[in-house]
Amino acid sequence: MQNTNLVNDPVRFKLGKRRGSLQEKIVGSIFFLCASVSIITTVAIVGTLLIQSIPFFQEVGVWEFIGGDRWSPILKPRAYGVLPLVLGTSLVAFISLLVAVPIGLLLAIFLSEYSPKRLRSILKPMLEVLAGIPTVVYGYFALTFVTPQLQNIFPDLMVFNALSAGLVMGLMITPMVSSLSEDAMTAVPQSLRNAAYALGATRREVATKIVVPAATSGIVASCLLSFSRAIGETMLVTIAAGATPKMTLNPLESIQTMTAYIVQLALGETPHGSLEYNTIFAVGLLLFIFTLVINLAGHFLVQHWKESV
Repeated sequence: MQNTNLVNDPVRFKLGKRRGSLQEKIVGSIFFLCASVSIITTVAIVGTLLIQSIPFFQEVGVWEFIGGDRWSPILKPRAYGVLPLVLGTSLVAFISLLVAVPIGLLLAIFLSEYSPKRLRSILKPMLEVLAGIPTVVYGYFALTFVTPQLQNIFPDLMVFNALSAGLVMGLMITPMVSSLSEDAMTAVPQSLRNAAYALGATRREVATKIVVPAATSGIVASCLLSFSRAIGETMLVTIAAGATPKMTLNPLESIQTMTAYIVQLALGETPHGSLEYNTIFAVGLLLFIFTLVINLAGHFLVQHWKESV
């Protein structure tokens, strides 16, 4: 009756329509402002990195920075080749992927295809709790527990090393791999599983030959996001990996990552505006470009897998 009276009264109908249109505009404006925050923040970060990096590159050539194999911006003789930091970052990140991808993928298959719903409702939150542990705790866990255990196996292992940092980082990003991969596998239509079972496939064959290939795009995305997370990790590698930038692929030695260098110099007494201080922003800009390239590559890979599947 109320809606009928509203339609029969043209004045009330126009006022109600105008009020609804105004509310829609207000809500749309709020959503637009919220969506703009991320864009504005990203532009501000990139702008800051560029502005602060320009004085550095005016004194140090780009090719000297990218192609140099010695990094010593504070101690004399000074050198500004960032390759040791890039190599140390990549070494720790790849070790972490070697741990996180197989464990996370197996956990995702178990949660998606084998685990009962009640057990899954318990295990998945427990895994996600690992992602909420502060990275400082992971760093001291690697330094005080994992490294002494590894020294029983590798007597030449240094106190600060890439191996323990990479292994613990792999445990840290495992929940990300397992959770995102499990979500992708759960999204696979049940009809595909039923069709495979009707043809006589076992649960293992359904999981490995039907579900995993169908969820490949989500699995690839989870691995690349985890790789980006490992590259940007700061406190764990600062505590456990050391502060010795060197050109080495030996995980038993002390190395330094890009994020660890930024923390080291930011906590020091380097004068603001000096060349040494501007190296923070130059390394930060390179780290941003590095992560951006990985995310773009992940986007194209996901699109490729979607088209092929």
